Amino acid sequence: MKIIAGPCQHESIYESFEIASHCRRVCQDLGFDYYFKASFDKANRSSIDGKRGIGFDKTLRDFYLIKEKHGNKLKILTDVHTVEQIELIQSKHSEVIDVLQIPAFLCRQTDLLKAACATGKIVNIKKGQFLAPWDMKGILSKTEDAREVWITERGTSFGYNTLVVDFTGLDYMLNNYDNDIVFDVTHSVQKPGGLGGSSGGNRDFVPGLARAGSALGIKNFFIEVHRDPDNAPSDGPNMVHIKDFEKIVKDIHAYSYSNPS
Repeated sequence: MKIIAGPCQHESIYESFEIASHCRRVCQDLGFDYYFKASFDKANRSSIDGKRGIGFDKTLRDFYLIKEKHGNKLKILTDVHTVEQIELIQSKHSEVIDVLQIPAFLCRQTDLLKAACATGKIVNIKKGQFLAPWDMKGILSKTEDAREVWITERGTSFGYNTLVVDFTGLDYMLNNYDNDIVFDVTHSVQKPGGLGGSSGGNRDFVPGLARAGSALGIKNFFIEVHRDPDNAPSDGPNMVHIKDFEKIVKDIHAYSYSNPS
């Protein structure tokens, strides 16, 4: 069982270190494998005014220091948008990044998938909001060279500016793919472009989705966390406050049907 958690984008070494330290402690106490996540570049903003991050070089240097502060035992996941970014990570920062994430809007990009899989790292593929669960078969056919591939559910488009969670689809993927299935409970409550120049959302629905997913049999969860989500540079409405993270993870543990207690 694993938890992927962290801010939408890396803002500063202090912010990310605090979030990583807190989330790692909570996950260790409850027996979850923890992966810190943050993006060096959020390329798919709703408008040209959207904040994208502090840049590749600065973020990767900070990741190195954060990992070092955790005795090099902290595992880190980050998004990649181009083959060139993958090549840079592999040539200069391979020891820092443990998991490469393919964003939902890019999940069918063959060259990107094949380049990520060729690194020998774990690859986490966000299932596109526009795809049916069985459509992932074609995407997985492009990942035969991968060491390990995860599939992350992050909601399904339902009309304009709205996502829904199809639990029958989650159940389908649990029963038809050998890959680890991850449930992204924070992007699933997003309202893409719902604020005009940025995306909206409602974090109040996150705890219920997490409990329901755990009861269904999901073992792996993706949760975006922030110290001040209402003032975050991106995805604030759907990120959970760091103070609420422990309760959500405790509920996931409690509602898991594999939990003997």
